[in-house]
Amino acid sequence: QLRLVESGGGSVQPGGSLRLSCEASGFIFSAYAMRWYRQAPGKERELVANIGASGATMYASAVKGRFTISRDNDKSLVSLQMNSLKPEDTATYYCNTRSKGVLYWGQGIQVTVAS
Repeated sequence: QLRLVESGGGSVQPGGSLRLSCEASGFIFSAYAMRWYRQAPGKERELVANIGASGATMYASAVKGRFTISRDNDKSLVSLQMNSLKPEDTATYYCNTRSKGVLYWGQGIQVTVAS
């Protein structure tokens, strides 16, 4: 059974940093692209960053230069390092992958950026 479990969220002041992690199980992690999405209250869920099976990365324009996505295939772990956080980064963050046409999501983890 494919499972994604996020950790590492919390509250931070503007300009601060947080690191999110997503532990995956139940599938051949190294073969799949992994993504981080976020959803702020009253807004659509949006793609934040993607890392392919090859390690190639892509970022939303709003986070480019501040966030870094990485993966550790030995540990089946995908991480999101978030620096220079802004209040508008406040959201629930979700780990995601797709297998055989089905989208899988973690439970979500809250990130709050406020003074």
